[in-house]
Amino acid sequence: MPRSSAESQDATPWRLISADGTITLQVHAQPGAKRTEVVGVHGSALKIRLAPPAVEGRANDALIVFLAASFDVPRRNVTLIRGEAGRRKTVRIVSPVARPDRDWGL
Repeated sequence: MPRSSAESQDATPWRLISADGTITLQVHAQPGAKRTEVVGVHGSALKIRLAPPAVEGRANDALIVFLAASFDVPRRNVTLIRGEAGRRKTVRIVSPVARPDRDWGL
């Protein structure tokens, strides 16, 4: 994803922060795990294990709920932009209150 001058030059390839504070994450999802958690980096994406299986959109819903809770925003502020049917996803978070991405140590 190309970066414009309005977006920060971040050292983490999986995170893009726009001038308005919106965060776009590149995520590698691993559905069917024991629990939902951030586990590291997979290539240029943030790897997140998701407890629900990838059936009927349950893993995508779990990802949105997890990120909304992590960034302390309502679900409506978390949008799955790309990757609904695949493991590689692009997610946008609008007006984040919390910034756990800074503490994930990745």
